Amino acid sequence: MHAPNAPLLPRFSDARDIDEFLEVLGRFERGELSSDAFRKFRLTRGVYGQRQEGVQMLRVKVPQGVLFPAALEALGAVAEDVGHGLGHVTTRQNLQFHFIPMAEMERALRALDAAGLTTREACGNTVRNVTACPFAGVHTAETFDVAPYGEALTRYFLRQPWAGDLPRKFKIALSCGGSAGDCAYGAINDVGLVARVRDGARGFQLLAAGGLSTSPQAALELDPFLPVERAHLACEALVRLFDRTGNRENKHRARLKYVLRRLGPEGFRRAFREEFDQALARSTGPLELPPERVELPPAPRSQATELRAEGYLPWRASNTFAQPQEGYAVAVLRLPLGAVTAAQLRGLASLCQTYADGAVRTTLDQNLALRYVPVARLPALHRALKDLWLAQPGARTVSDVTSCPGAESCNLAVTSSRAVAAAITARLETDPALAELVAAARATVIKLSGCPNSCGQHHIADLGFHGAARKVGDRTAPVYQLHLGGGVDERGARFGRQVVKLPAKRLPEAVARLLGLYAREREGSEAPSRFFERVAEARVLAALGDLATLDARTPDEDFLDVGEDTGFKVSIGAGECAA
Repeated sequence: MHAPNAPLLPRFSDARDIDEFLEVLGRFERGELSSDAFRKFRLTRGVYGQRQEGVQMLRVKVPQGVLFPAALEALGAVAEDVGHGLGHVTTRQNLQFHFIPMAEMERALRALDAAGLTTREACGNTVRNVTACPFAGVHTAETFDVAPYGEALTRYFLRQPWAGDLPRKFKIALSCGGSAGDCAYGAINDVGLVARVRDGARGFQLLAAGGLSTSPQAALELDPFLPVERAHLACEALVRLFDRTGNRENKHRARLKYVLRRLGPEGFRRAFREEFDQALARSTGPLELPPERVELPPAPRSQATELRAEGYLPWRASNTFAQPQEGYAVAVLRLPLGAVTAAQLRGLASLCQTYADGAVRTTLDQNLALRYVPVARLPALHRALKDLWLAQPGARTVSDVTSCPGAESCNLAVTSSRAVAAAITARLETDPALAELVAAARATVIKLSGCPNSCGQHHIADLGFHGAARKVGDRTAPVYQLHLGGGVDERGARFGRQVVKLPAKRLPEAVARLLGLYAREREGSEAPSRFFERVAEARVLAALGDLATLDARTPDEDFLDVGEDTGFKVSIGAGECAA
């Protein structure tokens, strides 16, 4: 295998952030700082309260999802030393650790800092992690590689006082454009930048004020072609507009989308243009792009035939695709529910150098990706991944379900979304009676959230579900609201129709029936996304109606959440998403 040149590793951390965190923590513990003031501060440092008392969630910022070996080693160490052996990849390409006592926080932060990783502005009312398509640069249909612009924007906003105390969180995403379209979901972000080329020059379609949660909003197009040299100034203008006009009295109405609704599209455009003109006047130059970090020799054209391990061909068919760079492929590593172990993180630190370009990327659907894998080395890579339990096929298929952490750790969650997602996957992958349906509907996207707040992005799935509760007599059942036919495509964001609420225990059967409905009633080669967008609600209710029934005759077991053996109770605490 080739050996990539030693990369100039990116560094986003600053040890002074940790020193400041410890100093402020000390003031809080001595009673010199209120709990509200400390909460506001620690959230900007990525330290987030959990459902369980005495432990915290720590979110690590992973700009554009790029992780080099030193970062993987550090993340593995944190997982092993203080994270109970596990990390969790999020739908915004971050990596989270749960159940960390505050006394262990310095240890974790120092380990991350040594590898250049930061938790600064990973939570709180800040410019959050800048996301980008994990396949930018190797996507066969892209307009140009947007990842360097994402890193440049990260550095432009990181630690800026005017970007770190906003009315609410602020999210930016960069998509590849071309046939790849809005692949990073810019249409549901506060700012979406979609690659465009005009007369040979690079630019972005500028989208703004998108969002999900309980009141979803598709982004507004502000500019069909924004020159790349001005991308940072347009983003700054929107941040400053939000800082100036966002609702600081009611945090539940404080996202940029509510500014758009209050001002209206034309008023919003005028306000943006005023801020943009001021940003242009302050500008000292174009956005500074990072250096190239990896130089690759040509891929080997041939290699001695290698024995192919059991499961190789299904894995290659579902988890790899060819790059436009001749001789190379991308391999997607499926992480069930986004979970990755300390041993896997450490193993990947070595593996990505042996078989790929020296880095791993987190994806928006909670998986990992290796790029620049020589096609001739795919069998060897598969064997190495099997040793790490990372060779599960079916990445980005119907059984690869996305889920937020749910009631396992989140204060706001109503239901145990991870357990339900796992039950759906198990049913789809182990029930032989469903094999043909699963194969026919393999492109179906399923996403779950444990509450209406959409960390699992249920609004933009073919089959989306969010957790809720339903009272029947003196019993309370965990249920899921079905959102049908959502997605992001060339038309922008569309949000799934709310059709029916289903008991948690019956969700695997409901999914099986919905896939059966698709197989029976699709038109020709119609894609699942098109079918679930158009299918009549009456047809869905006819297929699922009996599953929605809960009454006095329903057995107690149907009033349990998946994985529970005692009575279901709604236990919602004070969430910090809007703190």
